Amino acid sequence: MSKTIMVVDDKEQLRTLVKTYLSAEGFRVVTAADGREALFVARDEKPDLIILDLMMPEMNGYDFLNAHRRERETPVIMLTAKVEETDRVLGLELGADDYVTKPFSMRELTARVRAVLRRVDKEPADARRIQIGDLILDQETRLVSVAGVNVELTPSEFGLLAALMGNPGRVFSRLELLERIQGDTYEGYERTIDVHIRNLRTKIEQDPRNPRYVETVYGVGYRFNNVVRSA
Repeated sequence: MSKTIMVVDDKEQLRTLVKTYLSAEGFRVVTAADGREALFVARDEKPDLIILDLMMPEMNGYDFLNAHRRERETPVIMLTAKVEETDRVLGLELGADDYVTKPFSMRELTARVRAVLRRVDKEPADARRIQIGDLILDQETRLVSVAGVNVELTPSEFGLLAALMGNPGRVFSRLELLERIQGDTYEGYERTIDVHIRNLRTKIEQDPRNPRYVETVYGVGYRFNNVVRSA
C-alpha cells in the first residue's frame, strides 16, 4: 500500500513540483497551502509523513507543528529557506525529524523521505520489552513508560532511546546515533542529535539537567546509564 505524504507550502509551484515527483516515485501525495489548512488535511488523510515549510501565512510551520504534535506523532521533514541554525533547532525542538534547506534537489528530498520512512517502518530484529530502572521500552508496541506513566515520543526520540537502552553502558557517537535513526548520514547534521536528546530527556528524566538515564560523554557522544541511580 502506498505511503501518504502531505506537502505543506504556500508556494503552489513548489507543491505541484514535489507532488508530481513523489507521485512518480510511488507515493500518494496530498497538499495544503498553509498550516491552518494542513491541520484539517492531516486529520482527514492521516499522512505517513509531512513535508513542511516553515515560513507561511495564516499559520506558519512552527505553529502547525506545535498544534499537530498534540494530536499525532507523524514524522516531519522541515523545508526552510533560512540558513540560521536557530530556525532549524526550533523546528527540531518542536519534534521535526529532519530538515532540508531551500533550494534543494528533488533527489535529495526523496532520499530523506525514504530514510525517515524506513526508520519508522523498520521492525526490530529482536522485538522485545526492555526495562531499566523505572523506564520501560517495548519495541514491538513502540510504547514507553516511566514509573508506570506512558510518555509520547516522536519517531526520532523512540529510535534514539531504543538504540541506547538496547546497549546500556555503550558510548555512541553522534554520527552513530544519526545512522541508527535515519539510516543515511548527511554532512553537517550530527548536531541535530543534541536537540533530540534534549527533548528526550525532558520526557523521561525526573531532572533533565541532571539525567539519570541518558548521559553525555563529553567530546564523544551519549550512553545509557547501566547502573541507574535511585531517584
